[in-house]
Amino acid sequence: MYNKDFFQVNSDIEWTDLGNGVSRQMLGHDGQMMMVKVKFESGAVGAMHQHPHVQVSYVESGVFELTIGEATKTLRQGDGYFVPPNVLHGCLCIQAGVLIDAFTPAREDFLLQDL
Repeated sequence: MYNKDFFQVNSDIEWTDLGNGVSRQMLGHDGQMMMVKVKFESGAVGAMHQHPHVQVSYVESGVFELTIGEATKTLRQGDGYFVPPNVLHGCLCIQAGVLIDAFTPAREDFLLQDL
């Protein structure tokens, strides 16, 4: 199954309000891969969670305190991180910003939430 939109134009894609200062913008995806933008207001929390997907993320803007497993590090624009499957992780947004997340396989739960 392929998303038929080969090009994602930022101004054409709606943001989904996830509450508590976090919103998500779905980018390209198929069953194997997905890219998502997640916008955080200062002080917003990405609650600790885990999932069976591999995740790699890029800090587009802002400052985030990331915890992955037992490790915690402050990341800024241009930094990134990798989360193996089923590893507990989460973040605290220190300065408002955006994370670009890529998942494999695609997060079907995100697709259902954004309907």
